[in-house]
Amino acid sequence: MMFKQQKQFKLGHLFKSISLTASLLTPLLLTTTVQAAPAEKLDLTLSQHSQNKIKTLLNDPKIWQQIPKQVTLCVYSPNGEHGEAFQQATSYMSELPRIVRIAKQYGVNMNITRPSNLQLKIDIDYPKLKQTASTMVTLKVYTNEGVLTEDFRSKRCDGAGISNLRARQFNSFVGSIDAIGALQNYKQLTSVIQLLADPKFDEKMVNKDYEVVGIVPLGAAYIMVSDRNINTLAKAAGRKVAVFSFDPTQKKLAQNVGAQPVSVDLATVGPKFNNKEVEIIAGPAILFDPLELHKGMTDKSGKVAGGIIRFPVVQVTGTLIMHRNKFPAGMGPIAREIISKQLQPAFDFVDKIEKDIPEKYWMDIHESDKPGYMRLMREARIQMTKEGYYNKEMMKLLKQVRCSQQPTHFECSLNDE
Repeated sequence: MMFKQQKQFKLGHLFKSISLTASLLTPLLLTTTVQAAPAEKLDLTLSQHSQNKIKTLLNDPKIWQQIPKQVTLCVYSPNGEHGEAFQQATSYMSELPRIVRIAKQYGVNMNITRPSNLQLKIDIDYPKLKQTASTMVTLKVYTNEGVLTEDFRSKRCDGAGISNLRARQFNSFVGSIDAIGALQNYKQLTSVIQLLADPKFDEKMVNKDYEVVGIVPLGAAYIMVSDRNINTLAKAAGRKVAVFSFDPTQKKLAQNVGAQPVSVDLATVGPKFNNKEVEIIAGPAILFDPLELHKGMTDKSGKVAGGIIRFPVVQVTGTLIMHRNKFPAGMGPIAREIISKQLQPAFDFVDKIEKDIPEKYWMDIHESDKPGYMRLMREARIQMTKEGYYNKEMMKLLKQVRCSQQPTHFECSLNDE
């Protein structure tokens, strides 16, 4: 079931920069496009560990030789560079003078100019070592996430912001965060993202040439139906369910409940749902307006016939990932720490999006039914982990987070996950 889609959230600028400055500047630019929320002060405080690492990087002549002259960062925006989400995201550029001041505290003189809407030129000077460097950062905006992903794989993009669904192929550990039912609320997701920013997980963020430098929330995924009579899993049997062709877990889940999987992509899922070619989709509330999903929930007379089932099945996340050999060694951990501190604006934005959807389109399930659904999702998750779809280590970590917050839950006494 199509657990993910990030339409209007266009995932982000992704890193930007370079070494130490990259450490300082990158996370900002990263977060700037990742969270399409109103610009506000970013939390740029750093742990002593990261501060020491920055000083070490600055004073290593080898690091300065690794600073690239050009960097291409690929970002996803369904409406292109003129879309509202992209425009909101770039409003974070107002924070750049603050970044320059912070760099100065480390003895770095930084000058940032914006030659065009999609370019940043970063010039840095470190008098202590008599080192200078310049990097031209070019943002490449995609309206097709599949094409973006392939361009990143083929190294036409040095860094990219993509859905975790797509990122799983580059890092199965991080890519398994979005497992069905694995995180039930934003508190649990926040704990996981902040936990993964700890240096002890640095090795897990790296896979060959790929390094995850940030994880961002895109909102809970809900089941959306064209017919309100589809209000239990049993009633999904025989129904047509949208599944992404590139994600085998979705087809597996649809088959497990006896539904008919129908292959879709981001370009076709909205039209197929609205034209009743599929009866069930799953995704975050942020899809509702840009895909005009109200059309698929309305009958010919204009009466609401379908709805969004108010029961999260997945916490959808986006992944910020880079080719390690294009950036100075050591910048990834610092970026992860800073990005992990910028989650609240994203959650606030998601909350606003959900509240903006008229109440008439929401559906509630009986409270007594929820434990049964949780068990079914758990069983499916365990099965797909055994079959290699989800990463075992991540499943163990996610369970630890759930049980640390809900220690009396039945699963906490079991050892099968």
